[in-house]
Amino acid sequence: MKLQRMNRRALALGALAVSGALALTACGSDDTGNSDGGSSSAGSTAAASDIKCDDASGQLQASGSSAQKNAIDAWVKQFAAACKGVQINYNPTGSGAGITAFTQGQTAFAGSDSALKPEEVAASKKVCSSGQGIDLPMVGGPIAVGFNVPGVDSLVLDAPTLSQIFDSKITNWDDKAIATLNPDAELPDLKIQPFHRSDESGTTDNFTKYLKAAAPKDWSYEPGKSWEAKGGQSASGSSGLAQQVTQTSGAISYFELSYAKDGIKTVDIKTEAAEPVKASVENATAAIGAAKVVGTGKDMALELDYTPTADGAYPITLVTYEIVCDKGNKAETLPATKSFLNYIASEDGQGLLADAGYAPMPAEIITKVRETISGLS
Repeated sequence: MKLQRMNRRALALGALAVSGALALTACGSDDTGNSDGGSSSAGSTAAASDIKCDDASGQLQASGSSAQKNAIDAWVKQFAAACKGVQINYNPTGSGAGITAFTQGQTAFAGSDSALKPEEVAASKKVCSSGQGIDLPMVGGPIAVGFNVPGVDSLVLDAPTLSQIFDSKITNWDDKAIATLNPDAELPDLKIQPFHRSDESGTTDNFTKYLKAAAPKDWSYEPGKSWEAKGGQSASGSSGLAQQVTQTSGAISYFELSYAKDGIKTVDIKTEAAEPVKASVENATAAIGAAKVVGTGKDMALELDYTPTADGAYPITLVTYEIVCDKGNKAETLPATKSFLNYIASEDGQGLLADAGYAPMPAEIITKVRETISGLS
């Protein structure tokens, strides 16, 4: 199977890279990722083999998705070592803010966990002279549901129960609905503390799309980057949510798997499959493989299936897009933009993802992405 071969290749290449090569140079952000240390020379050589600096130089400003920050960190570390004349500044402000900055001409590209809306495409035409913004799927992965319940190491939830938890209709951890799904767990009499994003977020968009698709009777809100449900508490960025789960007894929240560290436990999701599905790179890859390309022209927006029935397909997945002008990119940033995007779409660039907790794009998708990048002007 192509996806399995892609995933095995990603794991093998990722093993050559430094585990935790995730410190982003020149990124003034408080949305912290992993920082486990340096890299071996063998890893740097392997990861840099697909880097072609060409005429790339100067500073490259980008912003957006915090979901992909840990992946960007790993990529920038390798790219900066190979192309010393380029400084890449990626600010994980959230997908909504990233798209706004891009359409206002403040950045060379944006990261977004949701594809451009028609009005955003229209706005992009003002900065992409003779062209428009397009979606290039680059990073995949599961949205993990992290929890902090003393005495509970394993937890199974389904879409209706998650919907009621995040809509403040189920408020205690020993609720009957949770107990029914977890007959062997000793659930405490403890208040549930749900946390959601305070900023506009593609992660929120994808999470609420899942709730709406899988539990339409229990989730009455329209999906979107902004949180609509009442109640709960909020925090900024994926790292902010992960921090709240770590330090708050009774907490539950959603964030990318790469943020589920420092002992954070994640929920197994009950689907129509025989067994509940764990949040893992492999299971997210299985789900992304069923996505359909719905973008037109050079745009590669994908339609994800939030209600998969196959065994081992994790239903709460997202794809992060790099958003760039197909034509009309600024002359001073185009060489660096193409050089960096070419690298992260390469086998070596995609090969770093599994080690960083992300799923590489399926071969048939990433091949089209590479072709599109080569034609950027």
